[in-house]
Amino acid sequence: MFDIDRWQEIFQALNKNKLRTALSGFTIAFAILLFTLLFGVGNGLKHTFEKQFAGDATNSVYINSGRTTKPYKGLQSGRRIQYRNDDMKFINEKFEDKIQFFSPNIQRNMQVIYKGEQNRYNVRGVYPDYQPLESAVIQDGRFLTYLDLERRSKVVAIGRLVEKDLFGNKHALGKNINIEGISYKVVGVFNDPGGDNDERYIYTPFTTFQGMYKPNDELDYIGLTFNPKLTVDQALAFTNSLTKLLKEKHSVDPRDQGAIRVRNYAEGTKNVEQLMLALKVIILFIGIGTLVAGIIGISNIMVYIVKERTKELGIRKALGATPKAIVGMIMMESIFVTAIAGYSGLLLGVFALESLGDSLEKYFILNPSVETYVVVGATIVLVIAGTIAGYIPAKRAASIKPIVALNDD
Repeated sequence: MFDIDRWQEIFQALNKNKLRTALSGFTIAFAILLFTLLFGVGNGLKHTFEKQFAGDATNSVYINSGRTTKPYKGLQSGRRIQYRNDDMKFINEKFEDKIQFFSPNIQRNMQVIYKGEQNRYNVRGVYPDYQPLESAVIQDGRFLTYLDLERRSKVVAIGRLVEKDLFGNKHALGKNINIEGISYKVVGVFNDPGGDNDERYIYTPFTTFQGMYKPNDELDYIGLTFNPKLTVDQALAFTNSLTKLLKEKHSVDPRDQGAIRVRNYAEGTKNVEQLMLALKVIILFIGIGTLVAGIIGISNIMVYIVKERTKELGIRKALGATPKAIVGMIMMESIFVTAIAGYSGLLLGVFALESLGDSLEKYFILNPSVETYVVVGATIVLVIAGTIAGYIPAKRAASIKPIVALNDD
C-alpha cells in the first residue's frame, strides 16, 4: 500500500494516459456532483415546507369567523358572526378530551413607545396556552401566566425584534412601555422560528385586553392544539365536528363556507408529509440512477484501460511480476482515481449549493444543502464500484500468459 516504487509506477501510468485518466475521473466526479446537487435541491424544498409550518405547532387549529353567505332559519345572508366568551366555554365542554392547549385571541395594531423610540406593532391579548401554539421560545424572563389573567395585570411579553427596535442593545426586561397611553411592564422577551414577522408581536393577558377594548365579552378568534395522541384522520374528524356544532350554535347554514372557518394544520401537515415522501422517493430514484450510471461508466472505462495495457502487463509478467502484483497495481490506480475524482465532485457540488443558496429562494428552494454522510456514502459506493470494476478485468488480464499478451493487437 505504501510502496513508493508502486506509487511511482501508478503516477507514471496515469501521466502517460492522461485522456483515459481524465475520462474516468470526469465520469466519477460528474456522478457525485449530480448526486450532491439533486439531494441539495431536495433538501432545499424540504426546508421551504418546514419554514411554512415553523411559526405554529403542527397540531394547531384556528377558529375564525366571517359573514354568512346564505340565508338560514329566517336570518339573512351577510350577517357577521361574533365569537364571545360563551363560545370558549362551549368548545371546551364539548371537546375537553380532544384539546391540549386553548387560547382566545384579541388583536389590534397599536402605537408603542419607549422613551424616544416608537413604532406600530400587533398587540395580542391571549392566554398563557398561546405560547406553544406559536412555538414562541422565551429567551429572557417569562411568558404570561394564569395569575396575570386573574389579576388583569398590565404586563407584556415582547418579540426579540420589538426589543431591538425600541431598546437597541439594552435589555427590555423589567422596563415599562407605553401602548397608546397605557403603561405595561415587560416580563419576557421571546424569539420565534416563524421568522421576523412573528418576532414583532406583543402579547398581553387576554382579560386585560378584553376589559379595555371588548366590553361585551367579544373576541376575535380562537386558537387551540388538539391532543397529539389523535391520528391525522381523527384530528380532521374533530375539526369537522367542531365546525358543525359551531354552525348550529350560531344558526349558520351547514353549506355556508364563509361564516365559520376552522383551519386545521393537521391537513396541511399530512399533505406536506405525502409530498415530501414522494419527493424523497423521486430524488432517491434519480440519485441511485446517477450512481448506477457512474458505476457503469467506471466499469466500461476500466475494461478499456486494462485491454489497452495488455502488452504492458505481458511485459511485466515476462519480467517476473506476479499476477497478484499486477492486480494490486491496477486496483490501486482505480481506487486512487475514483477517490480523488469522487471527492472533487463532492467539493464542487457543495460549493455550487453554497454559491446558489440565496438565489434559489425565488424558486421556493431554501438553504439547499446535503448531509455529509449521504454524499460521503455515495462516494464510498463509487470507490467500491471502482475497485470491483478494476479488479475483474485486472484479474482476467493477470491470468493471460505473457506470450499471448505480447502478441495482443
